[in-house]
Amino acid sequence: MKFEIDTETYEKIAQVIHSDESPVGIDAKKTHILILHKLQEISDRLERLEQQSRGH
Repeated sequence: MKFEIDTETYEKIAQVIHSDESPVGIDAKKTHILILHKLQEISDRLERLEQQSRGH
């Protein structure tokens, strides 16, 4: 598995999900929403690719 991420991207993501109010330092709701949104984007893209491959 590839989990390497450049420092700049890491810091940008950390800023988005950071929460001073959370005991773990991140906003869990925002984090889950971002993850679910990205998974939906991936799913939609995969579906389009599958449809394209069936059409050719």
